[in-house]
Amino acid sequence: MPTRKVPRPSLVLATLALAALPAAAFTPPVQAAGSAASAPLPTSAAAAPVSFVNLPSRPLPADHAAHRITVTYRNNSSADQTVAPQILVESPDKGPFLEPGDVRLELLAADGRWQTVPLGSQTGTLYTDLIPAKLVLHSHHTLTVHYRLTVTEAGQGAIEPRVALYA
Repeated sequence: MPTRKVPRPSLVLATLALAALPAAAFTPPVQAAGSAASAPLPTSAAAAPVSFVNLPSRPLPADHAAHRITVTYRNNSSADQTVAPQILVESPDKGPFLEPGDVRLELLAADGRWQTVPLGSQTGTLYTDLIPAKLVLHSHHTLTVHYRLTVTEAGQGAIEPRVALYA
């Protein structure tokens, strides 16, 4: 059966829309005013980004060594901004498509340890989830996030870091 690669903006919006459905379905109802203080309030955590800042991409390395990827974004506006760093690993347009087990992506945590980051997969694109990465970047501050990518199964593709911007 022939396959077709979905354009990246369509892929991301569709993925975010699908991710929002389970969150909305499992949000507990708001309780009466007397007990509302103990009930979690619904959040807009599943809201889709309004745009992306694409950072320089590079070819997927062919070796099995760990390669560092640094995502840096500066909020030059006078207001705080909600952002989320994201790593995309793109397969070649005509395949073969990469699978999540073909690469290992790790995030350098605040405690100095590397933590494995799960990857989603859709039509040849591996990607990190935006929701857990979402944070508020204060005015005139810089976000710097360090990742480490190891190719476990040889394949071709590109590493495309970016930052999602929210309203």
